[in-house]
This record gives sequence, structure tokens and C-alpha cells, in this order.
Amino acid sequence: MVPEGWVKASLSSICRDKISYGVVQTGEHIPDGVPCLRVADLPSGSVGAMIRTSMEISNSYKRTILQHGDIVLALRGDIGLSCLVKREWVGINITRGVARIPADNSKVFPEFLLWELRSPRIRGEFLRRAGGSALQEISIGELRCVSVLIPPLPEQEKIAKILSTWDQAIATTEQLLENSHQQKKALMQQLLGSPESNTQSGVKDFKRISDIAERIQRKSDGCEHPVLTISSLSGFVRQDEKYSRFMAGKSVESYILLRRGEFAYNKGNSKTYEFGCIFDLESFETGLVPHVYVCFKLKPGLSHRYFKYLFEADYLKPQLGKLVNTGVRNNGLLNIKPSDFMNAKVPVPVLDEQERIADILHAASMQISSLEQRLACLMQEKKALMQQLLTGKRRVKVDELELA
Repeated sequence: MVPEGWVKASLSSICRDKISYGVVQTGEHIPDGVPCLRVADLPSGSVGAMIRTSMEISNSYKRTILQHGDIVLALRGDIGLSCLVKREWVGINITRGVARIPADNSKVFPEFLLWELRSPRIRGEFLRRAGGSALQEISIGELRCVSVLIPPLPEQEKIAKILSTWDQAIATTEQLLENSHQQKKALMQQLLGSPESNTQSGVKDFKRISDIAERIQRKSDGCEHPVLTISSLSGFVRQDEKYSRFMAGKSVESYILLRRGEFAYNKGNSKTYEFGCIFDLESFETGLVPHVYVCFKLKPGLSHRYFKYLFEADYLKPQLGKLVNTGVRNNGLLNIKPSDFMNAKVPVPVLDEQERIADILHAASMQISSLEQRLACLMQEKKALMQQLLTGKRRVKVDELELA
């Protein structure tokens, strides 16, 4: 149902020129040639990093030379990824995987159209219209036929301003979150010492993990326990929730039974932890974890929180990196022996100092957690607001003079 005063139109009908894709074959890279915007350059690629083609090739695609007010949209890969043309992009061309959408300012406010194209409803239509098996792609013909809901121009402008305000709040929170992460990282290096130099102010006692912890290799006791895996971003999670199915199969019989407060080293590399990550079990009372994890528990007289933050700071990265003697992976796992891992050294200050350091890092972690929650709420509220404003379920107030 179309809201009162709105119109339903095809994307092509609200453009001043044809919606088109760009250069099919850019040819050899020419350092002083015409830059070409690719899907990989969306949404914030710099002109300096773009591939360049000859003036002759670019001129044969004059229709796709970008202008102020245009929208560019990915036809493949992350289909529907879109953004307004930046000032520095004006005058450059696009490649086959990108569409130029030249919005007609007399019919649609470009900033509003961008929000409409980013809405879940339109993104869903893009995917329904996409074809191909190995590489999903929406054709220009299908893109031109996509239906959009267009309110009067003054209403479009107000909707765009409201949603942009939420975007600014999200961007500000994201920057605060990034700053907090950097501050915590600097704080960790100050309190725990630089892993590269393996020193810590005031701490002279370094011990092997085998000196401060006992390795755990216990098998299941036959009772019901959740089957867990380690995510480098979230710590311990249920295997069936992460993979949407039970992955262990019969191999679960060889899994290690872990109890709350005990640690496990997952020697799978990731973007966050290049040489594997170490987490403690805190969200579950017990859990079964893959036998390839190196599991251990701290000996009495040590601060659990201190070592939790030490491992979280990736303190062992330089030492673990030296233990990897080849780039070959076995089932995605680094070839680090459990005995070598247990021989890695960590700084062990006196217990009181361990607790003081843990208190400071706990406060920093709580600040990050608060910002993460705030960011999640903002994003959820923005999503709900988009659903209401872009469908007309919630109307913005526009003065009669603006509508005239």
C-alpha cells in the first residue's frame, strides 16, 4: 500500500540519464590515466588507490563518468552496497561491477534515494533479482526495474536529515569505541609491558605457563555438557549456534571437559589473533571443547583476572610467532606443540599488584562494553526508524509552505 502523497516508481523513472555500468575491460594500468571506481573501492576508496585506464577507453563510456549528486551501487559481490559520489570522485569512471545512478533532483533528493536503496526492503529486492551461480550479480536491466517509494521532496529531505543525524551519532560512537580500544591497548602495554621487549615496569619475575598452571586433559564424565568452540571475537560460544549445526560428531568422545574459570588456547589463526587466542570459560559452568585446544587452570595464589587480561592483550604473540616454524597449516591450525605453548613465559608480579592491574583493566573493559551496548542500541533504533520512515508508517511533519 502506497502512503498518501507518495508514489511508487521504477528506479529508472527517477533518473535524469540512463542507469549504466562502466568500463568492461580497463586494459593495462596507466599511472596517469583516468581512475576507475571498482566494487572494492566502495564506499570510501581513495582515487590514488584506484586502477587507471586510458582516456580513449574512458571516453567510450562517457555515460558513466561520475557527476555530483550521482549514486554508485555494487552490482556484484555485496550487491546493493551504495554511496553518494564524493567530491574527489567527480570526473572519474566506473567498472563493469558498479552502476551509476544519476538521480533527477526535480524528482528525488539524492540523499533520500541513498537511504531508500540501503533499506532492507530494497536490498531484499536486489537479491531476489540477482542471477548467477558462482558469482551473484544483478543486471542493469533488473536494477532499472527496482521499485522505490518516493514521498514529496520536502518530506524526502526531512527523512534524509533525520537518518543522517542517527548516522552521525553512530559514527561518533564508533570513533569513541575505537579510541577506547586504543587507550586500553596502550594501558595494557604500560601495565603489562611491551610484548616485543618482554619486559614490564617493576616486574622482574617471569615464569613459564607450566610453572603457574596445570594442563587439563580430562575427558567427558558422561553427563550432558554443551559442546563449545572459541571465537576470536566472542570467546566461548556453543558450536551449534556458531555453525547452525552440531559439528563434532563422534569426535566429541575425545573432547576435553572444561570447567568455569579454566583456560583454553585455540591455535587457529585469525585476523584478531594471528597466532591463536586464549580465553577463560566464564559464560558456562562446564563445556566440552576440541581436544586440539591446549587447556589449563591456574595454580592457587594467582589472580585469575590478571591473567585473563594478559592473554586478552595477546601478550604471547611474539613468543607464539617464533614457535611457528612453517606456514603450512594442519586443518587450519598452527603447528604449535602443547609443550612449547606451556613453556611460554609470562610476567608474574606479586598478587597485590596483579589485582591492582586487573582493577584498572576491568574499568577500561567496562567502558568498552558500555560503548558497544550503546552502539548496538543506536544501530537497532536506526534500523527500526528506517523501516518506519521509508515505508510511510511514520510520517514526518512538513510545513504547508514547503509542500506548496
